[in-house]
Amino acid sequence: MKLKPIIQALGLALATLGAAHAQISDGVVKIGVLTDLSGVYSDVAGKGTVVATEMAIADFMEKEKPSFKVEAVSADHQNKGDIAANKAREWFERDNVDVASELVTTSVALAVMKIAKEKNRIALISGAASTLVTNKDCNDVTVQWTYDTYAVANGTAKAVVKQGGKKWFFLTADYAFGHSLEKDAGDVVKANGGEVVGSVRHPFPGSDFSSYLLKAQASGAQIIGLANAGGDTINAIKQAAEFGITQKQQLAGLLMFITDIHSLGLKATQNMYLTEGFYWDLNEETRAWSKRFFDKTKRMPTMIQAGQYSSVMHYLKAVKAINTDDTTKVMTQMKKTPINDFFAKNGSIRVDGRMVHDMYLLQVKKPAESKTPWDYYHVRATIPAAEAFQPLSASTCPLVKK
Repeated sequence: MKLKPIIQALGLALATLGAAHAQISDGVVKIGVLTDLSGVYSDVAGKGTVVATEMAIADFMEKEKPSFKVEAVSADHQNKGDIAANKAREWFERDNVDVASELVTTSVALAVMKIAKEKNRIALISGAASTLVTNKDCNDVTVQWTYDTYAVANGTAKAVVKQGGKKWFFLTADYAFGHSLEKDAGDVVKANGGEVVGSVRHPFPGSDFSSYLLKAQASGAQIIGLANAGGDTINAIKQAAEFGITQKQQLAGLLMFITDIHSLGLKATQNMYLTEGFYWDLNEETRAWSKRFFDKTKRMPTMIQAGQYSSVMHYLKAVKAINTDDTTKVMTQMKKTPINDFFAKNGSIRVDGRMVHDMYLLQVKKPAESKTPWDYYHVRATIPAAEAFQPLSASTCPLVKK
């Protein structure tokens, strides 16, 4: 028996295997979760997005059995763009982090996107809402996964106007997200025959909304549109009820989450419309995943937390499919692969980085209609992906060819 050909073949196989492993830089895929762990968005994102990331990694390792390791790190950006940018730079330069993910708060997302582009790493956004992310500030290493201000305004504002709420006044968080939400909602109101009679901007984060609510009350508007989110929305709704404003004017929470409804209670929020990209009780798949999440956190997931799992899993599957964590190659793989999981069916990532999928128009149940804990919504309509998000024809993203 001739050993030389066998040794040569074995050497070639080992070399090929070594090359394959070498495609994963340092043999580890590392995902950074940069979120609000202590502030106004900690309920809607926060620790829950860290848990969702850990679930995605554990499920990926168990089901896909990759040849590489996957690790997660997390940090609190405190809703400050400079803190987020510094942490992202540290992760990319020193800690070999491949992906900065979650990034709730638009100012944070915009800051980290720039660092990701500079360092040729990926930014996966499940929390930040402004359409700036996929319009003038877009880049080819960023994906906005879960929702945006266009999608939530397109669902909620249109439904409220159709129900007769024609005259609007906006209470707006004074930073990029709030401005974007007010503009997108205002455009929808006017396009559907309504009128915007005024607006006022409050500091972010806010605590005392009394002077702003009194201006809204004095405007004579039928609808007070809350162009804010998280703790700001909760506090504004509570204070509006205390002042008796909700007896004569209707509040429209333009970006609300199931944790907000849970905090406020059905009595305070019943009949309100909201638009979400996910609801735990949609079907068997959403219920099964959400139960697992609930077992770890003792609360049902928000759409940000569910979207975080989905985006991380899609990224990891792309890395495994092409056996590299090279940013350009992974982004190409992610964009050509449809998203089909409990979060989205037939979702896809467009050239501008927008992941498009169905959204849901929901209405909060009356207390008597809720049969079990966290049974909070009627699903009033499914908004198809093609209608839910801003069309590419209206995009200002430089990556979109006109």
